[in-house]
Amino acid sequence: MSNKKSSRKNAPQKTKQQAFNPTLLWAGLGILAVILAGVFFFKPTSSATAEALPREVSVTEAAALRDAGAFILDVREPEEWNESHIPGATLIPLGELSSRVNELPKDQKIVVVCRSGNRSAQGRDLLLSAGFEQVTSMAGGIKQWTAAGYETVSGP
Repeated sequence: MSNKKSSRKNAPQKTKQQAFNPTLLWAGLGILAVILAGVFFFKPTSSATAEALPREVSVTEAAALRDAGAFILDVREPEEWNESHIPGATLIPLGELSSRVNELPKDQKIVVVCRSGNRSAQGRDLLLSAGFEQVTSMAGGIKQWTAAGYETVSGP
């Protein structure tokens, strides 16, 4: 017959009150400090938290974006630009865009515009590949903008 009482005598005895361990307290406070530092110092930028723009917008949506402060980028050629362009837009021809991306704001929404919508889609994709997050192209281009009755200006 085995003696069950004797095997219990060799097991460690637990007390009702555990001893205070300052090492665990400091470790817990350290972990809490790291978490809080991450929350306060490594917040995502506003563009990262902003809702992504659709790949393409209508002229009405483009006008609303412009009125809300979006950067209007025209990727046509200077001759086309001189005929008519959106007031306040910036001209960077599509062929020059990849070498001039440093001229564009990364902290602003960008609406890319061309004559009919084809080059603006290429410009949008180029900017997205270059790390711009808030970029869209305007469907129908300046032709649709003018047809919808929105203001244009001519000249350089």
